[in-house]
Amino acid sequence: MNECDQPEPPGSDTAPLKRYRVWDLTTRMIHWALVLLVLLQYGTAEWGWLSMQWHFYFGYAILVLVGVRVLWGFVGSDSSRFSQFVHGPRGIAAYMRGTLWRKFGHPLGHNPLGALSVLALLALLLIQGISGLFASDAITVFGPLSGRVSDATVRLMTRIHEINQNILLAFIGLHIAAVLLHVLVRHENNLVVAMITGWKRLRRDPGLRFVSIGGALLLAAALVFLLWAIVRWGQAVSAY
Repeated sequence: MNECDQPEPPGSDTAPLKRYRVWDLTTRMIHWALVLLVLLQYGTAEWGWLSMQWHFYFGYAILVLVGVRVLWGFVGSDSSRFSQFVHGPRGIAAYMRGTLWRKFGHPLGHNPLGALSVLALLALLLIQGISGLFASDAITVFGPLSGRVSDATVRLMTRIHEINQNILLAFIGLHIAAVLLHVLVRHENNLVVAMITGWKRLRRDPGLRFVSIGGALLLAAALVFLLWAIVRWGQAVSAY
């Protein structure tokens, strides 16, 4: 088990609780920005909050943020790195047994099941964003890359966009339920607070290494430029 996902001792440690930094600013900003953007995406598409052009803008922003989060999982702060919290089947099974018998304690960052949730949500958001680039209602809404592929591909990507939306919403519901379970049953009352402030009350210093947000901003700028170039390339076909 890696340093940053070692759980707090389940009860034998009587050291006083102190505030320690667990999440960096980059991870927290991406998390809450995605929450807001997904809500705006759904509200725009289903409830007509704004024009569909804004739906595309929000989609572009989600693609950039997901891209930054994936890259941050390799070069970012310790608690944000996939290598630090993604476990194999044995780690997941051990966590499930520990959770069942209340012996696992409180992980500092993502627990093994939470890690799977993170990966699943990032994958679903990526699928939703990419499929949206090609999707169309064949009337007034056309994804920026829909003119670069066949009609059959547009229909397929539109169908994927529609189906994946429901899967994404279901996973978001499961994610919220899991957070409530940890707060109400396992009494990890600072779980949500930590994702807002970045700090948790722990009995020992986790010794985490943090990376400045400057690196994430550079990644975001590069991804914005790349996505802009792709969208412009896709839209250029309509000029001919």
